[in-house]
Amino acid sequence: MKRMIRIALLSAGLIAAHPAAFAAQAADTIFYGGPILTVNAKNEVAQALAVQNGKIVAVGPKDAVTKEWRANSTKVIDLKGQTLMPGFVEPHIHIVMTAMTEVLWLNLSNFTPQYDTIDTLSQKLKARLKTLPKGQWLGAFGVDPSRTQPFMAELTADVLDKVSTEVPIAVMNQSGHILYVNHKALEVAGITDKTPNPGDGGIYMKDAQGRLTGVVVEPSAILSILKHAPAPTDAELAAAMQKTAKMIASKGVTTSAEITLGLMLGLDNEVKLFNTLVHSDNFPLRVRAYLYGPLLADGMHGLKPNDGDDKLRYVGVKFVSDGSTQGITAALNDPYIYPKGTQFRGNLDYADDQIYKMTKPVFDQGWQIATHANGDRTIEQTLNTYSKLLANSPDPKARRLRIEHFTINTPEQVKRAVKLGVIPGFTIGHVDYWGEAFHDKIVGPERADRIDPSGSFKKEGGRFAYHSDSPVSNVGPLNYISEGAGRLWQKAPRKVLGPDERVTVDDAIRAVTINAAYEMFSDDKVGSLEVGKQADLVVLSANPKKTPVDEIRNIQVKETWIDGKKQAW
Repeated sequence: MKRMIRIALLSAGLIAAHPAAFAAQAADTIFYGGPILTVNAKNEVAQALAVQNGKIVAVGPKDAVTKEWRANSTKVIDLKGQTLMPGFVEPHIHIVMTAMTEVLWLNLSNFTPQYDTIDTLSQKLKARLKTLPKGQWLGAFGVDPSRTQPFMAELTADVLDKVSTEVPIAVMNQSGHILYVNHKALEVAGITDKTPNPGDGGIYMKDAQGRLTGVVVEPSAILSILKHAPAPTDAELAAAMQKTAKMIASKGVTTSAEITLGLMLGLDNEVKLFNTLVHSDNFPLRVRAYLYGPLLADGMHGLKPNDGDDKLRYVGVKFVSDGSTQGITAALNDPYIYPKGTQFRGNLDYADDQIYKMTKPVFDQGWQIATHANGDRTIEQTLNTYSKLLANSPDPKARRLRIEHFTINTPEQVKRAVKLGVIPGFTIGHVDYWGEAFHDKIVGPERADRIDPSGSFKKEGGRFAYHSDSPVSNVGPLNYISEGAGRLWQKAPRKVLGPDERVTVDDAIRAVTINAAYEMFSDDKVGSLEVGKQADLVVLSANPKKTPVDEIRNIQVKETWIDGKKQAW
C-alpha cells in the first residue's frame, strides 16, 4: 500500500523523486487544517504540507501526505482554518536606511488621510530637540510635501532655522531623494552659495537670488551633508537593524532585498554588517543584496555575482537614474502640471554615455543590474542602455535586468521591456497613497492612470513584482495585493486609478511571492510551496483568495517560518 501511495505522489510531483528522500521517511513538521496556497504554476490549493530538514518534501492531499510522512517524532500543526502560503518576498527594501531613518531618527512618515502641516511638523521637531543628546544632529525622516497641507509646502532652511539655529537639522523627504536642512547643517558641511553641485545628479537648490534654500536633491548631494553627522555606534546600528528585520518579518516577509548596499555607511562596512547580522541565530530574514553602483568605479573586485549562501547572497548592482515622481524630480518626457504652466520635466541623473559606461563593467562581470527609473524619459534611457548591454547576449532574458518603479511609462515601453525580459518592480503604494495627487495635481489623469502598469505587463506576457521601497512606503505585502488588485487611492472620495491596470488577486499574490523571487534569482529556492524548495512559510488569519480585495490588507500575519523553523518577531 505504501508503495502505491509513493508512486501516486511521485506521479503528481508531490514528493521528492530523489532516492535520498526515502532514507528517513519521516517529516519534521506537517501542516494541515487550512487552505495551503502553493502559488505553483497552476495556483493549486493543497490540504497538507510536510517539511524535512528545512525543505518541503510533500504538498498535497492530507491523507496521502500524513500517511507517507507522519511518524511519532513528527510535529503536526493544525492550522485551524488559517491559511498557509509561501513567505512573502520583498525585492526592494533599503534595510539599512529604514533602520537609520525609522529607528534612530525621528520618524515623521504619515500615511493616514490626516495630512501634516508645516506647523505640526515643526512642533514634532521641536519636541524631539528637547530630548536630543548634546553634540547630535536632529535627524528626521518622512516629510512629504505632496501629502502636506497646503500642497507642496516645504521645510526650507528658513523654516528649520525657527526650530534651531544652533543644532544641525536634516530631514529627509519620504521619497529618500530630497533632504531639507537648516543653515547650521549647511555650515557644518562647508556648503555655501558658491559650492558647485557634486555631480551624479546631486543639486544644492538655490532661490532666484542664487542663495541656498536648504533643499538638497539626490544621493550625491544628500550624502555630502549627512557624512558630517555623527555616525551611530555599532551597537546602536545592530539593534536598529534587528528591530527593522523583525518588523519586516512581522509583515510575513521571509526573503528581503537590501537594494543599495553601501549607500549609507560605505560598502565594506555594510558587507561586514550584513555578514555578521544575517547569519546570527535571531535574524528572521533571508537577504539578497544589491551593491550601490556609484561606489564601483570600474566594477567589483572583491565580491563576485552570486557569492554568499541561501541566507545571504550578493546578486546585483543598483543604479539610480532619476528622482521621485511625487517629489517632482523624476525625468519625464512632458512637463509636470504643477505648478500650473511649468515647463519643468525633471532631470536625468546621468547622460546616456555616462550610465552606459557605469553599467557595462558590472554587467560584463555577470552582475544583475537594477536601475531606478521613475519617469518615462528615464525608462527610455534605461531600456536603451539595456538594449546595448544585451546586444551580444545569447539569452537576454536570462540576465533578468530590473527596472525599479517604472512609474510614469508608455505602452511602447512596456512592450520593449517584456521583449528584453526586463522585470519591473512597482512601488504599488504610489497608487494608494499618492494616486489622487498624481491624478489631479502632479502629472494629470492620462499619465497617472498608467502608473505601475501591472495590467499592461500581464497583457503583454511579462512578469512584474511589487515592493515597498521602504522607508518610502510601509512594508506590507498584503497591502500590495489590495493595491494591485483594487487600485483604489486613499484620499476621499476614493477612486480607482487606471481600472485597466488592475490585476487578479492571484496575479497580485504572485507579484509578492514567486515573481519577486524570480526577480532576485531565488525562484528555485523560495516563492512557492513545491517539493524541494526551502520551507519558508507564512500563516495568515484568512485566505486572501476568499477575501474582498480592499480587505486583504487587514488580514493578520500570524507566523513566519524559514527553513521549517518558526521565527521570533
